[in-house]
Amino acid sequence: MNGQRVGYIRVSTLDQNTERQLAGETLDRIFTDHASGKDTERPALAELVAYVRAGDTVVVHSLDRLARNLEDLRALVRTITGKGARVQFIKESLTFTAEASPMSQLIMNVMGAFAEFERALIRERQREGIALAKAKGVYRGRKRALTAEQILEIRKRVSEGAKKAALARELGVSRETLHRYMRQEGKLVIM
Repeated sequence: MNGQRVGYIRVSTLDQNTERQLAGETLDRIFTDHASGKDTERPALAELVAYVRAGDTVVVHSLDRLARNLEDLRALVRTITGKGARVQFIKESLTFTAEASPMSQLIMNVMGAFAEFERALIRERQREGIALAKAKGVYRGRKRALTAEQILEIRKRVSEGAKKAALARELGVSRETLHRYMRQEGKLVIM
């Protein structure tokens, strides 16, 4: 296979270090996401899948960097290998092609199940921590993206014909966040 070696890096937060994941690997191109592995809705992952061609090798540090859900992991590997490319996981020393062996499929399923299990444990610990913080009265939840005054201003400007997408950009929030606040606005107590 004489194609390109294409790297994929995923970290959950902006402050996590991406350098270590594919350190020492010779790559022609790298796609990096700063997003949770809970699903496959990641911009760089979508770019990578569209970019990769027959003969390429997609290099990923470990199975859980590609997906933390077994179904997503299997679907992604199938999609990439279906294009004639290979998927190589450095940490597990596994490489998948369209002609993957039953043993490599078993190993991917077992390792993928562990990644999914780990994600479930993380979520459980998070829920427990939030419940404890709430019981102590120290958990306030996520800080509101928009104030009551901003919501009133948005409603006024929308009624005057302003575009919601432009308002969302101006305020530095997504359109969905703006729409959610507008839907909830009737429920807000404004002092």
